[in-house]
Amino acid sequence: MKFEPKPISKEGVPAALEKAKRYRLLNEPPAAESICLDVLAVDPEHQEALVMLLLAITDQFDDEHSAGVRRAREVLSRVRDEYRRNYYGGIICERYAMAQLRHGVPRAGESAYAWLRDAMGWYEKAEAMRPTGNDESILRWNTCARILARNPTLTPPSVETYQPSFD
Repeated sequence: MKFEPKPISKEGVPAALEKAKRYRLLNEPPAAESICLDVLAVDPEHQEALVMLLLAITDQFDDEHSAGVRRAREVLSRVRDEYRRNYYGGIICERYAMAQLRHGVPRAGESAYAWLRDAMGWYEKAEAMRPTGNDESILRWNTCARILARNPTLTPPSVETYQPSFD
């Protein structure tokens, strides 16, 4: 048996987004994601809903891994504002790095280092075009820099060179 989601009203969008925020704060990202999808079914280009959806997806990186990154980047491509695309591009990378560290996958330190450096690159692009008085990209860049400075297991990927055997 398949159930089709019921549509919400356009008038209910603001209250729905408030609920989505609340669900994210309650650490229930699947519920927040569902609400954002309901909003986007009514208004496919609703920018606040797109950003909230992206954040709800990144909240689930511990469970979804690379599929979550793909989904988040698909949503990111729909964000119209270039500053926000750069800023949230950094958020995706930063959150994925932290999820990899929590899971302790093989070579997690090298992978997390690369993802954090990618995040810093996105934040630098955002910083260059940030609105006056908006330092959020600098704050995120500084967070990444401090994570890298305080964690000696985060290192650039080692380059393994092939040494042929002449036996």
